[in-house]
Amino acid sequence: MFAYSLRRILMTLPVMLFVALFVFGLLNLTPGDPAVLIAGEDATPQDIERIRMALGLDQPFLLRFVDWLWKVLHGDLGQSLFTGLSVTHMIEQRLAPTLTLMLMTLIFSILIAIPLGAMSAWRHHSTFDRTILMLAVLSFSVPSFVVGYLLAWTFGLEIKWLPVQGYVPFSQGIWASIRTLILPTMALCSVYVALITRITRATLLETLNQDYIRTARSKGVGNKGILFRHALKNVAVPVITIIGSGVALLISGAVVTETVFSIPGVGRLTVDAILRRDYPIIQGVILMFSLMYVLINLIVDLLYRAFDPRIKY
Repeated sequence: MFAYSLRRILMTLPVMLFVALFVFGLLNLTPGDPAVLIAGEDATPQDIERIRMALGLDQPFLLRFVDWLWKVLHGDLGQSLFTGLSVTHMIEQRLAPTLTLMLMTLIFSILIAIPLGAMSAWRHHSTFDRTILMLAVLSFSVPSFVVGYLLAWTFGLEIKWLPVQGYVPFSQGIWASIRTLILPTMALCSVYVALITRITRATLLETLNQDYIRTARSKGVGNKGILFRHALKNVAVPVITIIGSGVALLISGAVVTETVFSIPGVGRLTVDAILRRDYPIIQGVILMFSLMYVLINLIVDLLYRAFDPRIKY
């Protein structure tokens, strides 16, 4: 297990290096002169030159990349072109709402989707099964921002149960903080729950038709024993895979959801940076989310071996 984990961790290093190279190269892939695009139409030559020097565009690409990578390894993501503040500090200030929203979405999605998928597969072709399938298709088809607006209108404006914008940090009260994240979590959960539910159902249906399940039935194992001791354990690997892959949906959905509910998180920071063409912030956020996704996939790989020792690297 240790050797397997070490090999998987070492395999992530070249992936992270490639991600860093791609993120840094985004600025150079922009058509035209990035400094001119950032400065705008009314900029003077002095403004354009100042931006070029701030971005290091007057130096060779490889030299700039090595210098940028060295700073990143020391926690320095550069400075914002508009505020002059440290990008690392700006991301740290916005990180708590985003991570809390993603964590709540992940927990609620797993707690809701896996039991729904299991019950749907167990009661195959029943009215319950068809209803769950219909709701899953509907949830997967409707964008999360549309669900967000509907939830905000229903529970915030009409019923007035929950706030529809803003974020209260945990330091000002745990329940007050959770209340501000209930609607965003529900909106972000919609697609994720549908995805996990359908995968759990499909995988469990396939597992329930295996020979060892029929053998267990013939030996007199009860329905609960078949479902919990035999079937669900063997669908863990594909379900974990889709949970890990679905983190990309969480990241992209968080950007939109934070904008809908006016949450001052990293997603909102990203949208503002794109509108202002603040490339250092864009690079820092993309790098952070990319490395987060790589690390989550590493954890998923390690969990494979924990749930199924037969898996070899």
